[in-house]
Amino acid sequence: MALQGVGIAPNILLQHVENTAPFLFKGELDTSGEKRAFLEKLKFYKKNLKQLNNINLAEYFHICISAHWATAGTFVPTDVDNQIRETLWKHGHISKHIEKMARLTIESWTWDYSQVTSRKAYNNDNNTVMSTHEGTWLSVAIGAYCALVKNRKTELACDMADVILEEIKKEELIMLKLREERDHINFLRAAPLMAHNFGDLDRVMVQWNMDPEDAFYKRIFKLGHQLNENYDPILVYTGKVNKEFSSKENHRHMAMRQPKCLRKSSQFLIPVGPFMDDWGKVLGESDLLSMEEKAEIVTAFYDGYKRQDEAFGYIRGYKNLIESIDGGLAALEMYLPFDLVAEMKKSEFSTLAKVSREEFEDSYKKRLEEYICPVTNMKF
Repeated sequence: MALQGVGIAPNILLQHVENTAPFLFKGELDTSGEKRAFLEKLKFYKKNLKQLNNINLAEYFHICISAHWATAGTFVPTDVDNQIRETLWKHGHISKHIEKMARLTIESWTWDYSQVTSRKAYNNDNNTVMSTHEGTWLSVAIGAYCALVKNRKTELACDMADVILEEIKKEELIMLKLREERDHINFLRAAPLMAHNFGDLDRVMVQWNMDPEDAFYKRIFKLGHQLNENYDPILVYTGKVNKEFSSKENHRHMAMRQPKCLRKSSQFLIPVGPFMDDWGKVLGESDLLSMEEKAEIVTAFYDGYKRQDEAFGYIRGYKNLIESIDGGLAALEMYLPFDLVAEMKKSEFSTLAKVSREEFEDSYKKRLEEYICPVTNMKF
């Protein structure tokens, strides 16, 4: 490859995308239109690998960011985070490509990722959406901002800052709206998304050694942790709600990486925990999964629960998967080790799986109503 000093080769990166999101290359997704062109780009290069010999730094960056957008909601996201947040912005040839890369970063804020993640929240007033993709975007955007400042691209740095502020305001409005609507469950779904996103932003600000006395730094750092005069206390409240209710549910889902069958379709992408009832039903009812594969998923649910015993989402997924199968767990036992079945049946996992969805969600609503934020003194 002509391009040097960029880390993972683009052809290998495409293999990683195919490994975690094979459905992207099998015609399952609609990749038409400007906002989904990043998906089409990956498909193009997959079919035309020789074209990768002629790419420059900006196009490599475009491939990396496209790959990460396509896989950030999958079980094994591509490992190019540091490339798109920092390394490529410090490349020896950055001066020739920084403006194009920065404009692409701004453009990527509006890419349509809706088909490649199930971790989403909405503001129904204006149809804005939030997912963990915005955390990826914020982490790239703040890296771009730092690089633009370093390379004295003042006007473009201001443009980047404006869009970062717009994203923060969007997330603030989503949380305010969900609280205003008394939508307990969707607020609890959205809280870990916002916490993740601002966490990504904070990490890259530290990574770039931003000056803590800088006015922009003060305006956007630790928004889910510290009160900020520029924003409603809802941001800190949401961060504390996430820590109290959701942080043990929305980790890296290592156990769910084992059943490769979950990568067959975008409809199997994991949602926000612990509210995984609908997902479990989809898995149980799917004709794309064999009984043996469904048994493999059940094993992963139990393994995930044992690794993280307060991750109730795996129990909700398990409950709805087996209830969607004729014969329930008994129909899967021939595909499961005898000792595993015996252990599961005697465990707290199986006991908790008897709780109805209504009872489960009502318990979260009640807890949220009673919770008082230690920093803001706010209640839901």
